[in-house]
Amino acid sequence: MKTLIIIDVQNDFIPGGTLEVPEGDKIIQVINRIQDKFDLVIATQDWHPSNHISFASNHKDKKPFEKIEWRGMPQILWPDHCVQNTHGADFPHDLNMAKTEAIFRKGMDWQIDSYSGFYDNGHQKNTGLASYLRERKAKDLFFCGLAADVCVWFSIIDALKEGFYVTLIEDATKPIDVNEFVIIKEEIKKLGGKIVMSDDISSR
Repeated sequence: MKTLIIIDVQNDFIPGGTLEVPEGDKIIQVINRIQDKFDLVIATQDWHPSNHISFASNHKDKKPFEKIEWRGMPQILWPDHCVQNTHGADFPHDLNMAKTEAIFRKGMDWQIDSYSGFYDNGHQKNTGLASYLRERKAKDLFFCGLAADVCVWFSIIDALKEGFYVTLIEDATKPIDVNEFVIIKEEIKKLGGKIVMSDDISSR
């Protein structure tokens, strides 16, 4: 089953949001256009409590994008973003969600960050996404969303480790750091993943 996984396309990650990805809004029309090419469409959603450990505002004298160590793990401090039940956590109004069969929320535990749609950053808890995909007999996963060099990348790593066939849709994702994305694309190919443009995806 050919499956599209939309990673964290939320208001706080597009221009005007608190943690905007440059040109993040440009991928919305691409994602809308390709959804009919897939048998299954699912999405992930950052869904943080306001006291989340990754927010710089919850650390005295710390600023966004500083790095700390938390419970033996490196932690980037972010601006407050995707706080539960806020506009910033919502999906953009122009993103077509009609075909989305399931939404997997992540980052709900205040004590640990969760970039991947499959696991938290410490791989202590899983979201249930892998089990859901296996139950639906979904093996061929296509990834899109935000940000290419953070949550999309970590989701792809875990999907490959879980044994899925993985493809990144390059024009349906945007990175925070363009140079980092160049490196990541090479890593995806080395790990056995594929990279395509949206026009290269065949219809069902």
